Amino acid sequence: MGAKLKVLIVDDSAFFRNRITAALSQADDIEIVGIAADGKEAIERARRLKPDVITMDVEMPVVDGISAVRKIMAETPTRILMFSALTKEGAKETLDALDAGAMDFLPKDMSNLGSGVEEANKQLLERVRAVGQSRLSSVRSVLGSHSHASRTFKLTPSSVTAGRKPELLAIGASTGGPVALRQVLSTLPRNYPLPIVVAVHMPGSFTGAYAERLNTVCSIKVKEATDRDMLIAGQCLIAPGGKQLKVERGPSQYQVRITDPLPGQIYHPSVDLMLSSVAESYRERALGVILTGMGADGLQGAKKLKLAGSSLWSQDQQSCVVYGMPQAVEKAGLSDRVVALDEIGPLLARIS
Repeated sequence: MGAKLKVLIVDDSAFFRNRITAALSQADDIEIVGIAADGKEAIERARRLKPDVITMDVEMPVVDGISAVRKIMAETPTRILMFSALTKEGAKETLDALDAGAMDFLPKDMSNLGSGVEEANKQLLERVRAVGQSRLSSVRSVLGSHSHASRTFKLTPSSVTAGRKPELLAIGASTGGPVALRQVLSTLPRNYPLPIVVAVHMPGSFTGAYAERLNTVCSIKVKEATDRDMLIAGQCLIAPGGKQLKVERGPSQYQVRITDPLPGQIYHPSVDLMLSSVAESYRERALGVILTGMGADGLQGAKKLKLAGSSLWSQDQQSCVVYGMPQAVEKAGLSDRVVALDEIGPLLARIS
């Protein structure tokens, strides 16, 4: 076995520190190298202990978690996993932390992750490992959403997609997705000719605040999708967390349907479900993009999209926080193009 993953746990609650410690201590490949009770201690211990991963609370005394993330990323860049309250205010704070350089987040009430402590602990371990094994450069490269917008590409507009010009853009993502999606969408011009639908794995209390945040930093309009929203060029609809989003032909134009998840559906929103509905409704006239994410959600939907004749892109391994979802479609031979994150937005902007 290789070197253990070194973790620093930061939280002002002794109860929660003990809970995280108990969960991570079960793993032979993880070593807890330190504990901190506030952001000031976190900054000092990150500098001294040089952990591979930091689990970070948002609300803490002395120095809060967001300020600590900014300082750590400026001084000793480290993979940081935030713990967030499942509230609208908690969502905004978590988005601030992601903007500051945190890699991913989990709900602080871990009972939301599964049916019991064992399942919650399993998901925590999986997320810490995924963050710990990701390339730190994948986070640092996305800070400053517009930093790559001026890059030039040799590809001509006609070569952007493999087949005919798409009429819909559908994007799926999970771990690392909120930051990656922001970079992609912030590159698109106000008069973007395609409607956009997005499924990213986030809690229901987060997607509204996330859509509002994107709407302030993007030229295109971004909103959380509601049932029967029409698909409009230059508008991005974000699937609400805890729900399913499907695309269908409405009475006069295409629309989205928002429904409750069915029993047994692991992901809600599900990228598979969204892409499958796009394949049924748009056939060969769509472009799917699979961004960073753990697992393989999107693989089955991508197969249907390709069978219908549409194009599919996937994010490359080097720029992914977690190369799970993109790897699944690439290994299956479904990717028409494997693209670095900082190239996806500019290439999509060439579609006219």
